[in-house]
Amino acid sequence: MVPAKSKPFIIVMTYGLTNEGPGSGARRRPAGGTNTNTTVTASSTNAPGRGPFGGGANPFTGAAAVFEKVLVGELIPYIDANFRTLTDQPNRGMAGLSMGGMQTKIITLKNLDKFSHIGLFSGGVINTNDVSNTAGFREKVKVVFASCGSRENPGNINANHAALNSIGLKNTAYVSPDTAHEFQTWRRSLLQFAPLLFRD
Repeated sequence: MVPAKSKPFIIVMTYGLTNEGPGSGARRRPAGGTNTNTTVTASSTNAPGRGPFGGGANPFTGAAAVFEKVLVGELIPYIDANFRTLTDQPNRGMAGLSMGGMQTKIITLKNLDKFSHIGLFSGGVINTNDVSNTAGFREKVKVVFASCGSRENPGNINANHAALNSIGLKNTAYVSPDTAHEFQTWRRSLLQFAPLLFRD
C-alpha cells in the first residue's frame, strides 16, 4: 500500500523480458517492473565502453533493448490511450527491482524525453558518470532513488549517494534494515520511493 502522503499515480507492472530476448535470459522469469504518474518504466544509457558497474559491457543491454521497444512503442501508448494519465515527461517515471532496476537504468537514460523519475531497487545506481555523460540529465530528471537490503551491498549505495551529493545532484538512498535481495526490501523501497514522485 502506498502512503497517503503520495500523490495519486498509476503503477504498471510488466514482465521485463520478451520472448524475443537473446539467449537463455529471454526464458527466465525476471523481477522487473515499472511505475509512473502516467506510467512507470525503466531505462538507462551508459557512456560508450562503460557498463553500469563502472566498466565493461553491460550484460543487461540486450534484454533491455528488446524490452525498451515494447515499453516505449507499445505499452506506454496503450496505457495513455486507455487510462486517464498525464502523458508528458514530468509525469512519468520508471522503477525496477533487481534486473528490472538495471533495465530501468538503461532505458531511462536513453529516453529522458519520456522519464523524469528513476528508481533502482537492488538494481545498481545512477553514478556520476551517468549524470555527466547523459545530455540533459540535470535539467530533465527530478528524482534519483537507489535502494538495497542491508544484507546486500549497502556500502555501494551509500558511497554513490555521497558521490552524487558531492556534484550537487539531489538523490535519495535507502537501505532496508535486516533484508537481502528479496521482496521485503523492494516493498519497503516502494514505500520510500512513492512519496517522492511527481511533486513539482
